[in-house]
Amino acid sequence: MNCFILLGPPGAGKGTQAQLLSHQFSIPRLSTGDMLRAAISAKTAVGQRVESIMAVGRLVPDEVVMQLIEERTTAQDCKQGFVLDGFPRTIAQAAGLNEMLQNRGIDLNHDLVIINLEVVTDKLVERISGRFACKNCGQSYHKKFLAPRQLGICDRCGSTEFIHRQDDTEEVVRARLLEYEKQTMPLLNYYGEKIWHIDGMQSVEDVSGDIAKLCDARQKERK
Repeated sequence: MNCFILLGPPGAGKGTQAQLLSHQFSIPRLSTGDMLRAAISAKTAVGQRVESIMAVGRLVPDEVVMQLIEERTTAQDCKQGFVLDGFPRTIAQAAGLNEMLQNRGIDLNHDLVIINLEVVTDKLVERISGRFACKNCGQSYHKKFLAPRQLGICDRCGSTEFIHRQDDTEEVVRARLLEYEKQTMPLLNYYGEKIWHIDGMQSVEDVSGDIAKLCDARQKERK
């Protein structure tokens, strides 16, 4: 079982690294943001509840996100593990996640890897405002740091349709960063020495390389 938690402020590169881990270990990337946006698009009860909250950069209530996570992680493709991108964000969510994992027999010391991507706050606005994604498959890109290999065509599925998130404007980004500092930063103290800190200001390849070294070290510890 390989379960990963990726921590870091908006724009730290969690989505990109989560996708790489997903491919490496053949486990799904679970993005609470994607799940919530899908619920909004589908106009579900959850989607209608959180649409106005997300539009101004506030955090969605813990019980709503926990419900999504619990339902999603029971799927067959999560039997060998999963990568959590954007969850947990609060200590209450972290405690709920720990309880859920333990109830399923997952060893928090051996099966769970917690990674914090450290970045310089002043550079996050530039990172976030340049993000976009494939409308068809969700592959993440950045106009400066991670553009498609062929302009206008998704590397993964070949689609020519891309989307830019409405909550990636500078005003909303700054609100999200403030919310992160207030509610999510305490997670670093909560997890303490269980966290592996990675320099998120490196290139995508270097960050991925550091995470790969970490995973190799963890695999050796298990043997």
